[in-house]
Amino acid sequence: MASSTLMSPTTTPAQLLGGWDHLEFWVGNARAVAHFFMSGFGFTCTGYAGPETGVRDRVSYVLEQGQVRFVVTGGLTGDSPVAAHVLRHGDGVRNLVWTVADVDAAFEAAVVQGAPVVAEPHDDHGGDAGVVRSAAIATYGETRHVFVDRSRYRGLFGPGVSGERLPVVAIGWPVGLDHIDHVVGNVEEGRLDEWVAWYERVLGFSQMRHFDADAISTEYSALRSTVVWNRGNVVMPLNEPAEGRRKSQIQEYLETYVGPGVQHIALATADIVTAVDALQARGVRFLVPPATYYDDAKVRCAGLDVPWADLERLGILVDVDAGGHLLQVFTENVTDRPTVFIEVIQREGASGFGEGNFKALFEAIEREQERRGNL
Repeated sequence: MASSTLMSPTTTPAQLLGGWDHLEFWVGNARAVAHFFMSGFGFTCTGYAGPETGVRDRVSYVLEQGQVRFVVTGGLTGDSPVAAHVLRHGDGVRNLVWTVADVDAAFEAAVVQGAPVVAEPHDDHGGDAGVVRSAAIATYGETRHVFVDRSRYRGLFGPGVSGERLPVVAIGWPVGLDHIDHVVGNVEEGRLDEWVAWYERVLGFSQMRHFDADAISTEYSALRSTVVWNRGNVVMPLNEPAEGRRKSQIQEYLETYVGPGVQHIALATADIVTAVDALQARGVRFLVPPATYYDDAKVRCAGLDVPWADLERLGILVDVDAGGHLLQVFTENVTDRPTVFIEVIQREGASGFGEGNFKALFEAIEREQERRGNL
């Protein structure tokens, strides 16, 4: 399909998105990473694809919890594009996949506005189970956006995926992660505004919030951030490094991931205390707030009825805005390189991103940078 033949769309891709279908990680050892998410975060493996199911060049594990779905994929040969991606970037998120009712309309609307084509609309056939239709475009770095429609497929996830002989991890209490709250990307210094404009023009997203460097800074480093969204359930903050006395966490990411990519995934829960208790018992490690954080937070959030003793015991941060409050906590990096980490968040009316916690969070991240010798 040539973009020059497309008519100007009347509907934007943002208006067609049904939400997050899944996030696909490309990793060096899919079995080990799948086990990590199962044992550490309480995911269940619901599907597998590989040579045993007719997929020759890679293996993939489908992991689910609540409405959250991860796909963990590893390459099987040295010349695999998955292996090449991992060699350059380390383990990371390759595909951000959205459900849409009309793949062709979403794809055409994006391409006519300049989206680079990765895969034109096509059907993956699953015999009597039906077909899955999808298309893909490129975004920041080597990250891809995929539009997918499963409405004509009656099987498990997609063609080539089996539900037989799946790995099981029968340990630990349930965690209670429910859905993807937001997905954060890091982009090159000086290109944040360009990427925000790209999401507005190409996908029809809107700006939700913007934070200048003076709002997200510490004694040593700073960053700029803009949150774009589809005015629905797809929310994507974008960060760029800003000038500071030392290297920012975003610059460290860009150097170690070798370019832009997904920095962290925020997973929502209805009970963060129970979730973090379960995660810590499963061995997941979290960033530690500064010693004075809770004294300051009780003043900043005076009158808020939250279990302060549990929050302090578990290192959970709290913030308030005009709509209510939120509770959040951040893991250490979950990859060997200091790149990807997970946020767990509980929203009680608040629509923000923990602005009151920015300084404490980034100081905690800087302590980890200093331990690595990268601050």
